[in-house]
Amino acid sequence: MNLSCKANTELSHCITNLFSSNSVNIGKGNSTTGSLPFLSKNYKKEVKYRRGTRKDGLVLSISKNNTQNHVETAPEDEGEGLTYKEAGVDIDAGSELVRRIAKMAPGIGGFGGLFPLGDSYLVAGTDGVGTKLKLAFETGIHETIGIDLVAMSVNDIVTSGAKPLFFLDYFATSRLDVDLAEKVIKGIVDGCQQSECALLGGETAEMPDFYADGEYDLSGFAVGIVQKDSVIDGSNIEVGDVIIGLPSSGVHSNGFSLVRRVLQHSGLSLKDNLPGSSATLGEALMAPTVIYVKQVLDIISKGGVKGIAHITGGGFTDNIPRVFPKGLGALIYKDSWVIPPVFKWIQKAGRIEDDEMRRTFNMGIGMVLVVKEAAALRILGDDHGKNSACRMGEVISGDGVTYR
Repeated sequence: MNLSCKANTELSHCITNLFSSNSVNIGKGNSTTGSLPFLSKNYKKEVKYRRGTRKDGLVLSISKNNTQNHVETAPEDEGEGLTYKEAGVDIDAGSELVRRIAKMAPGIGGFGGLFPLGDSYLVAGTDGVGTKLKLAFETGIHETIGIDLVAMSVNDIVTSGAKPLFFLDYFATSRLDVDLAEKVIKGIVDGCQQSECALLGGETAEMPDFYADGEYDLSGFAVGIVQKDSVIDGSNIEVGDVIIGLPSSGVHSNGFSLVRRVLQHSGLSLKDNLPGSSATLGEALMAPTVIYVKQVLDIISKGGVKGIAHITGGGFTDNIPRVFPKGLGALIYKDSWVIPPVFKWIQKAGRIEDDEMRRTFNMGIGMVLVVKEAAALRILGDDHGKNSACRMGEVISGDGVTYR
């Protein structure tokens, strides 16, 4: 569905009316309470929050029970084989931040934050592209980084069953290079077209001495909508449900601090060919993140979808359990899909253990759906042999993710 300007205007009026002049403004002074002070007690209960943090390659993911997290920072060169810990991942610091945030904003943890609006929820998400930008600077590939930016947010909000409505971007640089910025924004426009949402606006910040010459930073913000009786939240998942995986295009936009360290250890350059492929390492690593919006919404429309997880930072280990009720876990069939060559190279060049790979990268599966058996048969049957989806596991009693 293409959105008209009128539809966006009407939505903005709804939001304007909701936050009327009689409302209390939400700013730094009162946002730490974790509630909206001008809402009624019953209305407050419907507000669900999402908070993520990314700074210099830092990513925070928080589970529904506020216990699982994942932090990625610039890696240090330690140990025989590369691991997230040896790459600078501070799980203890992430856990402490989760504990502190949970005190200020109870209820955080979904892939998108839900805000009630009539008989629907507005679903919002925000993210960046992380240190994949470093490879964009090195390769000169800027035309697709905007697709990554849009994908990271719209793929998050579609996990609730929400249709993206609009997107806003933030582009910051030391000195504005108009030609380079145009390439980046062209990718953002492309990403919005793929997800059928409007590029509503953005901010271009020129900040002398803050960034190195020729470098920039990006962040994005997406808002979607879903009817309250159609929200997908995983609450009805049960033992025996099927786990379906949708293929990724490669590394997508997470784990690049570790990827960059692997490159340093390998002795190869981004211009060298990826072993087992005709593409260069730069081309393989810069492949844009798949935007799953149309595919996922089409699957949802046919029924039977109970939960959806976007596989980003934290890989299978952290992301799949985020949509499960307490007491349920995932059994993943290890050989049920083909792992792309780029992940095999990363693992071999970095001498990375299987568990580390699975908790860092998407391993070739960018989106996971938990569905009824009948829905699984339909989804796989609709592929007509295209191998665009795979039956990769099942829901079991227990906790976390196990592999067989």
